Amino acid sequence: MSQIHEVATLTSKGQITLPKPIRQALGLVTGGKVAFDFDGTAVVVSRAEDAEHTDPAIAKFLAFIEQDIAAGRNVAGLPAPLVKSLKKALKLDVDLAEEIQGDVSL
Repeated sequence: MSQIHEVATLTSKGQITLPKPIRQALGLVTGGKVAFDFDGTAVVVSRAEDAEHTDPAIAKFLAFIEQDIAAGRNVAGLPAPLVKSLKKALKLDVDLAEEIQGDVSL
């Protein structure tokens, strides 16, 4: 394993920017998580794998919605323009790993 030595400056809020070579070596992108382990003399920074977040309120809500869908209650069809757009999109060859080019409006 090659060694990388980088220096970061601590802000008044106790924050640092993880240097780009370190982010790249860890395979981190925006929103990535890092873990810090302190052994008494040194801090080891590693990529933290995202654990699946479970929220009991959301789980109950999704179960409630699932019951409505199964029973056919409170379920409406999608708007026709959306259905048309989705069908058109099904025919497109999409690479989800491809970088987005240009501006995107939501």
